[in-house]
Amino acid sequence: MKRVIALAASLLLFTTGKATALEVAGVQVPSHAAVAGQQLVLNGAGVRKKFFIKVYVGALYLPEPTHDLERVLDVSSGPRAVHMYIRYKEIDRQKLVDGWEEGFRKNLSPEAYQARKGDLERFNRLFHSVRKGDVIRITYVPGLGTGVWINDEQTGIVPGDDFFRDLLLVWLGEHPADKGLKEAMLGR
Repeated sequence: MKRVIALAASLLLFTTGKATALEVAGVQVPSHAAVAGQQLVLNGAGVRKKFFIKVYVGALYLPEPTHDLERVLDVSSGPRAVHMYIRYKEIDRQKLVDGWEEGFRKNLSPEAYQARKGDLERFNRLFHSVRKGDVIRITYVPGLGTGVWINDEQTGIVPGDDFFRDLLLVWLGEHPADKGLKEAMLGR
């Protein structure tokens, strides 16, 4: 319980930088985000498309920019964040949950997926339906875990260090949700 309270307190220090690094699909994507008192820089941002629909703008924040996937996935090197700026009129909670499930299944071995299933179920419970203009912020603090914020309201935490690394694979793994978004988030 103390770890959860500590994570909540540290994540409350989360702020978004005021300088704008770029505009993507009509979204002003900040150049910086602070997580647990550490200033992160925008690594890259792009659009998640499904057919011809712009679903959301995804942005990846790291302690320092890199194009190297292994460095991005090395969560021991400091906090990280993924921001999702919703562009579609409404995304039902079940669609979000189905997307996380599919991403984990496609990018993890069956054994790793089974081992991660409990954390994924906990993560899925942190979501509700979102609408155009909403922002989902997923933050990671080493030693504490993965926090979810929807429109600046924390919905919960998944404790531990390994979950966020596997979550990044949904966007950046061998079978990403959107290849163009993967390349954009890696700053390529």
